[in-house]
Amino acid sequence: MMTAIPSTLMRGGTSKGLYFNAKDLPAEDAVRDKVLLAAMGSPDLRQIDGVGGAHPLTSKVAILSSPSRAGDDIDYLFVQVVVDKPEVSTSQNCGNILAAVGPWAIENGFVKAQDGVTPVRIHMLNSGSIAVAHVPTPGGQVEYEGDARIDGVPGTAAAIPIDFLDVAGSSCGALLPTGNVIDKIDGVELTCVDNGMPVVVLRATDFGLKGDETPAELEADDNLKKRIEKIRLEIGPKMNLGDVEKKTVPKMTLISPPQSGGVVNTRSFIPHRVHEAIGVLGAVSVATACMLPGSVADGVAHISASDGERRLDIEHPTGFFTVDMDVEVKNGEVNVKRSALLRTARKLMSGEIYIPSKVWAGK
Repeated sequence: MMTAIPSTLMRGGTSKGLYFNAKDLPAEDAVRDKVLLAAMGSPDLRQIDGVGGAHPLTSKVAILSSPSRAGDDIDYLFVQVVVDKPEVSTSQNCGNILAAVGPWAIENGFVKAQDGVTPVRIHMLNSGSIAVAHVPTPGGQVEYEGDARIDGVPGTAAAIPIDFLDVAGSSCGALLPTGNVIDKIDGVELTCVDNGMPVVVLRATDFGLKGDETPAELEADDNLKKRIEKIRLEIGPKMNLGDVEKKTVPKMTLISPPQSGGVVNTRSFIPHRVHEAIGVLGAVSVATACMLPGSVADGVAHISASDGERRLDIEHPTGFFTVDMDVEVKNGEVNVKRSALLRTARKLMSGEIYIPSKVWAGK
């Protein structure tokens, strides 16, 4: 016997995953997690017995539900399903999977479509913060096709601008979680930023790297991975994240001078695989570091660290990620007024995902 669960497979930004209505999943978290592991096919490096794509970027889940607060349109819980371990994590947001939440909410009756553009106010349960996705809906229908292009995704699609309203410090309690612009671990200087995603920013040169290494080259360097993980485990508690050994945060981002006309070049450990691009909110946190006087990005990024409105192109292994920032630095205090970016999404398939009934017999 198999249990059938309604779901939608969608691409959000440069990620891909299953989107569920919370009412179709078990109410108990432990049982729900087993269901998600079975759906993705974890733990298995190939995820051959599930729909996961054998990579953290394609082993993701969005769980959507009616808003728990007045003024919001939908609640969104992001779940990262670990590929090779029987583990799931809700310790972080995902701004890429977020990109398809608005279209899903409209098509599933949570939000009534307008003729033109429909704003969807999304409560991100992982951090308690808010994002507003502006979904193109000509004639009251979600439009997926368009001419917007984002690096890391072939072809073009309809543009979905997203405004982040209050993500600074959403996971760690402060934009600068350690209270410092610069910290030092094992002789390596680093800047910790939480502007929607806890990120540790490090100079590639401090690890003997140029910064243009491919993700595969970095993943093959065991000594590098051990050194970065040692720093991550030590800085995690200082970022108010507690013991991060089994957590997917903080992300570790190596920066170097831009190579293709952007502000800074990046390679991101997420945290054990290297991102083929860069996470949405990870890019926002790196962009924030570039605007902080005295950070590790100061002197590396091709931008004068200062406040005001800026459009920053963050380079990554497969192109650029553009972030619009409005930052105020006054008397040593940093205030992020606005973070915004552009994503695209695509509905790939809708129907039912089947799992063994021994995992869950259904409702």
